Amino acid sequence: MNRQAQSAVLFLLGASLLHAGTTDLYLRYVKAGLRPLLLAAGAVLIATALATAWYERRARNRKKSPPTPPAPAASPAQLSHPEPRISWLLVLPLLALILVAPPALGSYSATRTGTSLQEPLAYPALPATGPLRLSVVDYAGRAVYDDGRTLTGRRIQLTGFLALDRDGTPYLVRMALNCCAADAQPVKVGLTGRIPPVLQPDTWLEITGTYTPHRVKDPVNDGPIPFIEVTAARPVPTPKDPYDETWNT
Repeated sequence: MNRQAQSAVLFLLGASLLHAGTTDLYLRYVKAGLRPLLLAAGAVLIATALATAWYERRARNRKKSPPTPPAPAASPAQLSHPEPRISWLLVLPLLALILVAPPALGSYSATRTGTSLQEPLAYPALPATGPLRLSVVDYAGRAVYDDGRTLTGRRIQLTGFLALDRDGTPYLVRMALNCCAADAQPVKVGLTGRIPPVLQPDTWLEITGTYTPHRVKDPVNDGPIPFIEVTAARPVPTPKDPYDETWNT
């Protein structure tokens, strides 16, 4: 791979990062808060590509200048080596960004990974009236570590995808992120009450229900799984950002 090819690959990779960062595509890879860093990385790659192309053009122009007296022969250690072929591997992430938009992690990952609920650092104040629209992570944290004190007697709405464990117990799940999709881990809420008669894993649902103190241990890692008493459920489209970023809040 010569310098011209290197600069072309760097430019296309940087442009792909900028494209992902200016659309919703980046949400399949990293959490929303990393968007500025992604855009900055794309800009740096494009600047590097342009600088490389300029350097190569300048070197060619120097070669076209009048010849100079021959220099002493270089030793073998001074001879430049061709660029390693492994540099062509830079094309792989480029092709992945252009050709493949990976689906968000779903029920397959959730049922094979134990719930990763962590105790919240704080419990933000909730509105005094109306239904509570909570994230799965927020509801689970309040239900387990606050014993549902802020949830009792309230109508609650949660949105997540369905997962079924080995014995058919339905969970509403959201994958929580620390940084990117590679470290996403599930937080699960068990469903009881008026559950839809037909349950299809990976279906996104908006659940309306009430707090129940019932909880179980995750069969994968013995982590706590709280439940919600379902009063209504309806399918909803997959959200623009399928991951939950309320980790450790």
